[in-house]
Amino acid sequence: MSEVVFVLILVLAAAVLVLLIPFALHRSLLLWMSWRDPPSHRRSGDPDPSRGRFGGVWPGGLPRVTVQLPIYNERHVVTRLIDSVCRQDYPRELLEVQVLDDSTDETSRVAQERTRFWRDRGVLVSHLRRGNRAGFKAGALACGLEQASGEFILILDADFVAPPTLVRRLLAPFVDPEVGMVQGRWDHLNEADNRLTRVQALLLDGHFFFEHGGRYASGCFFNFNGTAGMWRRASIEDAGGWHTDTLTEDLDLSYRAQMRGWRFVFLEDVGVPAELPAEVGAFEMQQKRWAQGGIQTARKTLPRLLRGDWPLRIKMEAVIHLCGHLAHPLTLMLGLLIYPSALARRALGLENFLTLDLVVFLSATVPFLVFYSAAGRKRDRPWRRVIPGVLATLAVGIGLTVSVSRAVFRGLLGFTDPFVRTPKKGRSSASGYGMECRTEETLARLALGGVLMVLVGASIAQGFYGSIPFLLLFASGYLGLGITGLRSGGTKVARAAFQSFPEKREIGGHPDEEPHPGRVGPDSGLQVQRNAPVRQEYEAA
Repeated sequence: MSEVVFVLILVLAAAVLVLLIPFALHRSLLLWMSWRDPPSHRRSGDPDPSRGRFGGVWPGGLPRVTVQLPIYNERHVVTRLIDSVCRQDYPRELLEVQVLDDSTDETSRVAQERTRFWRDRGVLVSHLRRGNRAGFKAGALACGLEQASGEFILILDADFVAPPTLVRRLLAPFVDPEVGMVQGRWDHLNEADNRLTRVQALLLDGHFFFEHGGRYASGCFFNFNGTAGMWRRASIEDAGGWHTDTLTEDLDLSYRAQMRGWRFVFLEDVGVPAELPAEVGAFEMQQKRWAQGGIQTARKTLPRLLRGDWPLRIKMEAVIHLCGHLAHPLTLMLGLLIYPSALARRALGLENFLTLDLVVFLSATVPFLVFYSAAGRKRDRPWRRVIPGVLATLAVGIGLTVSVSRAVFRGLLGFTDPFVRTPKKGRSSASGYGMECRTEETLARLALGGVLMVLVGASIAQGFYGSIPFLLLFASGYLGLGITGLRSGGTKVARAAFQSFPEKREIGGHPDEEPHPGRVGPDSGLQVQRNAPVRQEYEAA
């Protein structure tokens, strides 16, 4: 191999590290900001918004609230979702519930029966069906908004369970007329299911406690997460309403509303339990959707934001926030360059610079370890669980870079893909509820993991001991998800199982039976072409 090639390898490795370091340091900055001025210490959701803990009282009494429940083929969880919302501790004459149902399966019958049950008990709940699924979730929310009577709009996806005081607590900050949206924290119904759900819990805790917390504490833009948040209707309309040109309509509307001057509030101490995807295929599809939609929103939003007169810190934060998924392809490239860069250093006589190289590499990785360790401790998890959990989180994140990088590039190139649903299992015992793993991505992960394990042996033989821990981390990430993908049975088997398993009546009981107070569960936002032969994994939210 020529000297020029070795130089190019080192330059490319240095460039990847230089691009990754800002993302890593950014996590450290958000962590510091959230610790310096925790949102929960400054503002807390008051269970009684009429007392005006946020600086005022409601003139003329409490306002009318509409709760929107966008659903699509969620027969395992729709009953519990509707039940939890209809039990809200809020005056019934001021609460409207919209079940925005674009389902093509048994979900519609279950939802209709449950809305009738609660309507007979005095709750203003309606079951709304569209004639098409245009715009997916954004289209369903827009359609429901046209018929909504509330001044404030609470949105809950299918995988969420509304605590009884949720409406009151999210409503409290709106006594400030400049507040356009209030976001609650996501909690986890099934964190203990398996390693994957524990990893997701750690990722989400880091996102809400430190990313949302840091952005909110520093006065930067942050986003509505598509669910477990309440909007002032006027802010939605002022920002131009729900748009359907990205896969992350929530992120898109969030930036448009804040660019119009509306202020967002994050309530760290208001938790809303949700179901985590328990299978790799479902989790992977969710991550790809968020990555592609985030890049689509960046392409749409950043040109206007960067031309505006917002402070430089807000612009810089928005760039890193909206472009954060670029870290996936950069991480993939970093893993591929670990061994070649070690060879290049030796060939060019630069082994004396190993210490500097290691410092730069650690600068791009250690902040993530600290960030997720802090997230693990936030809920008082013991260190004996936190350390393995953080390492597993990094490995899973690495394993996802193959598929998520593809989604990032599709977002950059302007591809418009359909919204692919994240299935929810609820209490169903059906094993086929999950989403498929793409065969080519599974094979790519296995191939990468195998190559990296070979390079571990080569590094031992050649004395590249500093590279071995990183090679092992990358290899474990690719092999772990790759082997799990093989166990899923392939795409055709997974799809057939997902479409054919029978209805489980255990999820809601008889439609006229009062559900047990302890039974609560999740659902998601979606939509579909009514009476059209659509595949069930394509949802609207």
